[in-house]
Amino acid sequence: MAVPSRSKDGKPRAWQRMLSGRRLDLLDPSPLDIEIEDIAHGLARVARWNGQTTGEHAYSVAEHCVLVADICTTIRPGWPKRWRLAALLHDAPEYVIGDMISPFKAALGIDYKAFEHRLAAAIHMRFGLPADLPHTVEDIIKRADKASAFFEATQIAGFSDEEGAQIFGRPRGLIPVSLKPLATGQAQARFLKRFAELAGE
Repeated sequence: MAVPSRSKDGKPRAWQRMLSGRRLDLLDPSPLDIEIEDIAHGLARVARWNGQTTGEHAYSVAEHCVLVADICTTIRPGWPKRWRLAALLHDAPEYVIGDMISPFKAALGIDYKAFEHRLAAAIHMRFGLPADLPHTVEDIIKRADKASAFFEATQIAGFSDEEGAQIFGRPRGLIPVSLKPLATGQAQARFLKRFAELAGE
């Protein structure tokens, strides 16, 4: 059995080294240790639906995040770029912790939610967003997230239309989008391109 690595003070190592060279402390994440390239790289390699999707490639969290940002723009035309950026980053913590399906998150309980929130707050601060988003903004992102889940579930994750509507709700006022899982490099590039547009870089 592998022995967990420990820091000099004897505590278990709680940081992860990123490809950028940053070391992100998962228990006390600093905005200074967060880079968008690391986020894009990670999210493009994390599969939605635990990989249970059709197609040659997994449908990545990076693709999902771009879709949610696009749906937010459809729901709220003219929405400020900063809130569209918040939508793009709504699942950004998953570049470190992976995409746990909702039933498993519920089973883990509130401690997991608090852990996820700390990481999300650090990511928001790194990119000039408030640590806690206004409730009105969160509500729009959640609506777009549910709509995305419906489209994904019924198009590439094997759910029937009726089952998807029962679990996620049928999106109102939205034209269905056609989904095609991308290769990892394409998903990463699309995410970074959208970030550059919304962050003004």
